[in-house]
Amino acid sequence: MDLRKLKKLIDLVEESGIAELEITEGEEKVKIVKGGSGGKEGVALSAQAPGASPPAAQAVPALAAAAASAPASSQGEAPTSLEGHIVKSPMVGTFYRSGSPGAKPFVEVGDTVKAGQPICIIEAMKLMNEIEADKDGVIKAIMVENGQPVEYGESLMMIG
Repeated sequence: MDLRKLKKLIDLVEESGIAELEITEGEEKVKIVKGGSGGKEGVALSAQAPGASPPAAQAVPALAAAAASAPASSQGEAPTSLEGHIVKSPMVGTFYRSGSPGAKPFVEVGDTVKAGQPICIIEAMKLMNEIEADKDGVIKAIMVENGQPVEYGESLMMIG
């Protein structure tokens, strides 16, 4: 499981009301637990590789720190705050930041957008679907890399 997936999972646990998330992918297993100790909220992450004994999980804090510091956008810019409106993918497809290869992206982090303005394209079954901003604001983060496959409901961008 790569660090971008782990970062997204950690962010989802922090933003949602769930207390614990456990995911098994093949023989890899990741468990994310949201909890407080001494009044501080935090997220604990444990991972177990195939055939690993429980002491191997002691290396996990370094993995969690690396995942927490992973870039949130393709430009390597992390959002300054986690507050904002998340634009989610309305379909399964391939995410593109511009209308054609080599063209200027529709939006960059820091750009001001108006509701209805195209912000990206999702290609599904050879059809290019323009995704529009659903509210006015400033692009705080682009959470998907250009050309990356996206799932229905996956976070694409944050508008603040």
